Amino acid sequence: MGEFIDKVKGAINQTVGQAKQDAADTGGYRTEADDKLAAEGAGQELKGKFQEVKGKVKGAINDL
Repeated sequence: MGEFIDKVKGAINQTVGQAKQDAADTGGYRTEADDKLAAEGAGQELKGKFQEVKGKVKGAINDL
């Protein structure tokens, strides 16, 4: 069960992280707040990727 939760949380974090990055890149003049939002989004997306891998590892261990 934990593997499913990790995979779902990972997918959500990746999606929200990408959305933050997209929101920061709306075009035109980029502010410091946009840079901060983009960095936050990149970090959240990376966190999601790690959560997804964690879920896959748990699944592989459970399959043994």
